[in-house]
Amino acid sequence: MNKLRIAIQKSGRLYEDSVKLLSECGIDLRNVKDRLKTESDNFPLEVFFLRDDDIPQYVEDGVADIGIVGQNVLFEKNKHIEVVEELGFGKCRLSIAVPRGQQYEGVTSLQGKRIATSYPFLVTSYLKQYNIEADIHEISGSVEIAPGIGLADVVADLVSSGSTLFMNGLKEVETILKSQAVLVKNKQLKEEQLILLNKLLFRIRAVKKAKRNKYVLMNAPNDQLEKIISLLPGMKSPSVLPLAESGWSSIHSVLSEDEFWDKIEQLKAAGAQGILVVPIEKMIV
Repeated sequence: MNKLRIAIQKSGRLYEDSVKLLSECGIDLRNVKDRLKTESDNFPLEVFFLRDDDIPQYVEDGVADIGIVGQNVLFEKNKHIEVVEELGFGKCRLSIAVPRGQQYEGVTSLQGKRIATSYPFLVTSYLKQYNIEADIHEISGSVEIAPGIGLADVVADLVSSGSTLFMNGLKEVETILKSQAVLVKNKQLKEEQLILLNKLLFRIRAVKKAKRNKYVLMNAPNDQLEKIISLLPGMKSPSVLPLAESGWSSIHSVLSEDEFWDKIEQLKAAGAQGILVVPIEKMIV
């Protein structure tokens, strides 16, 4: 039987969200704890647990058909593989940071500086855009301590909240790359693997869309129905059901997370009552 082989991070910041995504897609995995490889019992999927830095190479070589990897690693490794879906988790940015007490006057301030980073390709490519020459020190892990121990003047590292930089006396001054987890594929997949990939993508997109939307139920006076309905885009149009109490109806709809609170305020102002908000597990459109 044909199977789709996927590589995901064996530990680190993308591991839990990657396994969770597969679970939300209805894919049951055998015990994944301390395993390097496992299979699904209810979907033709074989999972490899790898170092994140190795995933692009495994996918390019065809050892894995697809993989989940951060864009920071994907662009740093610069392999010939294709992004098929942005996954929306693992968001961070690759930024340049300098000591807080140091005056920074733009990218030209980096000329001739010693820069510590785990991403030499991305940093060099960024500096080249501005014709900046710097001394790149490639190190893996604990990049933020480099200025404090005299190894470098500046660092280029992944930033989420910025708290690690702050605790090490650094300030963020330039963003090189905004990153998130992406699903990548080998460019030479066979038709059988492409069919399985499309089935997996169908599930992933349904899960993603559900997370961006909420199911909303409310009671509305009939004389305000038209106004309230005009505020609810829904997937097509809201469902309207009569209530036992004369002159009232129940309205069911879907609201985007991006506009949720603004819409709720408008609905209340228009006369909607008893508004219930329910999370959506899957959303098929």
